Amino acid sequence: MNLEAFILGCGGMMPLPHRHLTSVLLRREGELFLFDGGEGTQVSLRRLNLRWKKISAIFISHTHADHVTGIPGLLMLSAQVDRDDPLYIYGPPRIAEYIETSRRVLDMYINYEIVVKEFTGAGIVHQGEGFRIRSFPLRHTKPCFGYTLEEEGRPGIFHPEQAETLGIPRGPLWAKLQAGENISLSDGRVIHPRDVLGPPRSGRKFSYVTDSLAFREIAAEVAGSDLFVCEGMFETDLAESAWEKKHMTAKEAAGIAKEAGGIRKLALIHYSPRYNEQNLKELLSEAKAVFPDTVLSRDRAVFPIEFID
Repeated sequence: MNLEAFILGCGGMMPLPHRHLTSVLLRREGELFLFDGGEGTQVSLRRLNLRWKKISAIFISHTHADHVTGIPGLLMLSAQVDRDDPLYIYGPPRIAEYIETSRRVLDMYINYEIVVKEFTGAGIVHQGEGFRIRSFPLRHTKPCFGYTLEEEGRPGIFHPEQAETLGIPRGPLWAKLQAGENISLSDGRVIHPRDVLGPPRSGRKFSYVTDSLAFREIAAEVAGSDLFVCEGMFETDLAESAWEKKHMTAKEAAGIAKEAGGIRKLALIHYSPRYNEQNLKELLSEAKAVFPDTVLSRDRAVFPIEFID
């Protein structure tokens, strides 16, 4: 099952000609999940040839303009295609007001169901077959949340030679064991999945954090992420400004990744517009000194998230 993250925009505060505002799309097989929707989201969707009507849920970190200004256009765009399933929108208080006001003032034509769900604390906000998406509070100038998508663990690798040794006929019984079910043979023996399967295998984890001070509790939430997308808005020389504006530096993001443990890759995002393509490398250098497996996200970059076992 494929899992991949598409960076639709990596900028903060204001869009630049080469840098849209922050938005990340996660594709899990055929289902799409959008995390924030800054200005320019539709452009990147088009350029990546992604099927926006497959977006089943949108997760908003907070209601600052640079994270939501792309949402109204996306809602109107979705009315131009056949859509039978509802669109879920999750976020902190006032996201429902923003969606409803935008629909009313812009006189939107919407021909599908929009379900908006607000929350005020940590917890599972959305789940499906084999995965769950959890929110957790951040520390910004208004209510703000990070998110993780975590898959359930998978059964171990099936060993057909062990099944044959135990006299289990090929066919449906093999499939049941692979699915984690016990089976009974005609001679009365009960075979357990552990008799023919290797050790359980892990699922995958994606984490998204932006617009927050750095604090220790974030590390516990994102621990074990295969991909951790986190803001690195400023360099260390501007740490005081970052603190005042309740943002974090690239070095602080790397510190969270290091403390969390088990993170395979940190992708920085939500850069201040003061940084051009050349001095973004300074952010990367500071982060890599703390957490070597750090990369800069770029608009329309794609990060495949692979199983490790």
